[in-house]
Amino acid sequence: MLTPKSYTVAQVDGFIYPVILIASTRGVKKICFAPLDTIIEELNKMNMPYTIDPYHDAAIELRQYFQGQRKHFDIPIDIDSTPFQLKVWKALQSIPYGEVRSYKDIALQIGHPRALRAVGQACSANPVPIIIPCHRVLTASGNLGGFSAGIEIKKALLDLEGTFSDKCR
Repeated sequence: MLTPKSYTVAQVDGFIYPVILIASTRGVKKICFAPLDTIIEELNKMNMPYTIDPYHDAAIELRQYFQGQRKHFDIPIDIDSTPFQLKVWKALQSIPYGEVRSYKDIALQIGHPRALRAVGQACSANPVPIIIPCHRVLTASGNLGGFSAGIEIKKALLDLEGTFSDKCR
């Protein structure tokens, strides 16, 4: 008989919004900007077994990022998606800390120059924002565009990295 997967949940302090990560034994599966109670309630409703570990490696790396001590992540991720989304997400991981790219830049980088909207959709489907830095993608005119967790969080992440300016709207 197969045993159900068990997940590790960690609340990461140091950011102006609540940040919760959910990890499997293979890596980080999801990053949420919500209170821990809300995430625990959802996991309980889905009958997903979990443990809470505030010292999980991913939580430590995220705290270091929020404190300005980490500019890239070494922790494994455990996500599945379409080949196109995975290609976009890999390209996003190549955007250096403190820099931004446009949706068009990413489309060109992955060899799909006309797929700007699809790149945007892949960014919004990213289950592990920050680790896969979709917040570093702006419109061609320098506007913020969208962000799955909300524009205020995107602004805060760009500000943390020193890239938020009047150009970003």
